[in-house]
Amino acid sequence: MSKAAKTIRKIAGKEPIAAAIVLGSGLSAIGDLLENRLAIPYSELRGFPGGGVSGHGRDLLIGTLGGKRVAVLTGREHYYEHGNAAAMRPALETMADLGAQTLLLTNSAGSVDERFRPGDLMLISDHINYAGMNPLIGEATDRRFVNMVGCYAPDLRAKAQGLAERLDIRLGEGVYLWYSGPSFETVAEIQMAIRLGANAVGMSTAPEVILGRFLGMKVWACSSITNMGAGLSAENISHEHTKTMAVQGADKLKRLIPALVEEL
Repeated sequence: MSKAAKTIRKIAGKEPIAAAIVLGSGLSAIGDLLENRLAIPYSELRGFPGGGVSGHGRDLLIGTLGGKRVAVLTGREHYYEHGNAAAMRPALETMADLGAQTLLLTNSAGSVDERFRPGDLMLISDHINYAGMNPLIGEATDRRFVNMVGCYAPDLRAKAQGLAERLDIRLGEGVYLWYSGPSFETVAEIQMAIRLGANAVGMSTAPEVILGRFLGMKVWACSSITNMGAGLSAENISHEHTKTMAVQGADKLKRLIPALVEEL
């Protein structure tokens, strides 16, 4: 068991968690939904994200959501911060140590498909690792050869679709393409993403999905669409715009995620 896991168990108790939830840019308000919430600063946990990015939290939350004990990572470390695709490995290994069998991921993303407009949610059905880096590079065992077929759990996607219909939330599915960032994509790159079959683009999530499957977790992920890709609208793409628009998606995720956790 990792040192971070021991620290968390000492502070929050030894009861296992059912799921780990990672929050993307502008989505940290979802952590406010937890009951009996206990916050542990990342700075107290070995291997957890450091300085972070504006719009991301810097605490691990332990509490109850949808009747289940969960851990919420209010922010993540991105590849573009230090060039490390495995930056989230220690944190996710800690979640596995705490008993998490399910990993729920959220992000803010740009749409390259007119069906997904700013303020919409896009359930991720698959991804394209266009950045090319892999968090398992350097892993010495044969466990590194992870089967990625069905990596976005079909049963969790089906449950989310049913819940979204019940909650009157429009929830389409699409393919997420991972760019390294931190610069936004060029107009030509967006056109390439469309031709490759992507529906949205972003700067995170794919490495965590690979790590989650490596650790034996069932993985689910959803994008909050904050903008149209470069050249697809007249809006000025910026991180400030991303944080502002993510609030609309967060309001929907605040209803969808607790319902999904309850179904685990």
